[in-house]
Amino acid sequence: MTVLERQRSDEKRKIVNRNKGTKHAKHTKRDKRLRVPVLPEEEMMIKAKASEAGLTIAEYLRNLGLGYSVPSIIDNRQVDALLKINADLGRLGGLIKLWLTNDKRTKYIGKSQLHMTLDTIRETQSVMLNEIIKLRK
Repeated sequence: MTVLERQRSDEKRKIVNRNKGTKHAKHTKRDKRLRVPVLPEEEMMIKAKASEAGLTIAEYLRNLGLGYSVPSIIDNRQVDALLKINADLGRLGGLIKLWLTNDKRTKYIGKSQLHMTLDTIRETQSVMLNEIIKLRK
């Protein structure tokens, strides 16, 4: 688990714990049940959304019913994808910088390799733009 993943996990845990109500709610057994009739399609959607949020169905519905925000794991996955793409761009930029400084380690690398790397950067930027567009939807 990376440092970033650990930080996100801690943030999510804080949100979920904050959403559970009073600090006594952790120590008090919940023994009351509410019955909510739903259609089969609604059941599938609720289960899917609870899973996306990384919560049990009961936690998910409780948080919604009490007006708390429900954290989404999918958003975190999309941010992770963007961070990976950004890291790739950084590495490619570092390669170009190394070539442009006339480092002796790169003297046998030709212009064709430089152009290929620039094409890879353009492709990576395109992938990143597509991911950002997905996030906006």
